[in-house]
Amino acid sequence: MITGYSNYNVEIVNDEFIAEDGRKYPRTAYVRLFDEKGEEISSESFGEIEIGLIYSQIKNGEALIFDNCYIRDFSLQAYRKLNGLEKKAPVSIRSISARNSFFEAQLATDFSYSSFQDGNISFEGSQFVKGRVNFTGSFFGDGIVNFSNTFFRNGNVEFTGSVFGEGDFLFKNAVVRDGVKDFQDIQFGKGEVTFANTEFNYGELLFINTRFNSGRFNFKVTRIAGGKVDFHYSVFGDCEIMFERTEFGNSRVDFRTVDFGSGRINFNRAVFGNGEVDFEGATCKATRFQFKRAEMGSGVKNFNLMEMEKSDLSFERTEFGDGDVSFYESRVHSISLKSCHLDHYFDLRLAKASLLDISDTIARDIVDIEPYDFPVDIKILDLSGMRLLGRLYIDWRQNKCEQVIINQEGTTLRQKAEQFRILKENFSSTGKYEDEDKAYVMFKRYEAKSWLTEQEERGGIRRTLSYIPHAFQWLVFDKIGLYATSPGRVLFSVVLFWIFFGSLYFAIDLSGLGRTVSSVSNPDHLSVILQSFYHSAITFFTIGYGDVYPVGLSRLVSGLEGFMGVFMMSYFTVAFVRKVLR
Repeated sequence: MITGYSNYNVEIVNDEFIAEDGRKYPRTAYVRLFDEKGEEISSESFGEIEIGLIYSQIKNGEALIFDNCYIRDFSLQAYRKLNGLEKKAPVSIRSISARNSFFEAQLATDFSYSSFQDGNISFEGSQFVKGRVNFTGSFFGDGIVNFSNTFFRNGNVEFTGSVFGEGDFLFKNAVVRDGVKDFQDIQFGKGEVTFANTEFNYGELLFINTRFNSGRFNFKVTRIAGGKVDFHYSVFGDCEIMFERTEFGNSRVDFRTVDFGSGRINFNRAVFGNGEVDFEGATCKATRFQFKRAEMGSGVKNFNLMEMEKSDLSFERTEFGDGDVSFYESRVHSISLKSCHLDHYFDLRLAKASLLDISDTIARDIVDIEPYDFPVDIKILDLSGMRLLGRLYIDWRQNKCEQVIINQEGTTLRQKAEQFRILKENFSSTGKYEDEDKAYVMFKRYEAKSWLTEQEERGGIRRTLSYIPHAFQWLVFDKIGLYATSPGRVLFSVVLFWIFFGSLYFAIDLSGLGRTVSSVSNPDHLSVILQSFYHSAITFFTIGYGDVYPVGLSRLVSGLEGFMGVFMMSYFTVAFVRKVLR
């Protein structure tokens, strides 16, 4: 089928035409096709059929066979007028076959409010070269409706309000020039609906409030140059929905409040241009909703308020282009943005999600997860491998950061540690220093656990020896001072050490292995236990009055306590100054 011509010429002569099926027509229509320069690029011949004969066949209830025919000014509106029918009165047509035909009309080729009774309906390979094509309000039976490989030169096609039976609706490999393609308010049956590999060019492509049943919906490799693509309020049944490698051009793509049903939805490798992409309020019961490796342009991408609690949305390796992306208050089972570039503002404040996967992403702008005017309920958040060059707006307590990382099943201890490190650095950049401390503690804990696990996997003597530094780190760095993030805990540990050493001196005195002795004859008449605790205090804080000195085993303990005192005071200074400077 040649579609690239700029003009054409029809010449009807009194030569007999024999169609492929042997039907004979008294006259032949010779059609010549011309390019922009007026040069002929092709010619075809068709059997010319008079419009009056067609109307007579309709009135007599005959099947219409127009294969390889030239039909001019076909109009059911004119048929109704001739037969005294109301403007929207249904016209019964038994069946029609118009394959490889040539339709021409001054205003419109009009099949509006037709009622096809039985059998298959085919316009395969036909050309509608002049005037719009109108099937508004038509009723199609249970046969196959075939518009494959058709050419609509005018570009204005109307199927508004049509009803289809159980057969397939085939619109694949068609070419529709610029104009309005209106498929609004259609009721499709259980057969396959396919627009695969169709070229819609510029204009409006409307599927508003259309009902798709359980048959597969195939929009694969369809190409749209620009304008508007609108599926607003459409409803899909239990069917597979294919938009794989569809090119939407620079169109505004509107899937607002669409019910995608329970079948698999595939937008993989789809290409969206520089128009807005809108899925706000869309619902779905399917388990898989995929946008893998899709490409989007500079418009806003709106996925707000979606209700897809059973659906796993995958945007892996999708290029979001310019423009903000928002999933504000949506409810999904999971969303994967793995390996994506988050170059602009991403609103990921999900009302509910079992998993939000932003692993291996590069974030150059704001990624917003922090609750504001409603709770954000994300069970698992995967940040492993993330390159955070921008800012992550998240709250340690409200987003339950500890749980959403710990709950991950597919990540290692090292990867969990790395995610806490990312949060720690992010909280430092955003001035949330309390949250930074919590993330830092979790980072160090999981780093230590990961190191110990790696040593255990090696086995041998390394496994045994690794428990010593791990235990030291666990006690001194973690439990005593929370990795220098809590000066209050360090002070509490100081009190515990003082009590411990004071009690130890008293126990040594009772055992006779050593004692503390007053060099000034104990002027305050301190008891043994009070003197033990006094010696512990002046030793721990390295005061060094010299009025009480150790003897025996107490000398060794005093040296150890002096070291611990210097260490703990330094530890407290670091923790305290860290808090003050921030």
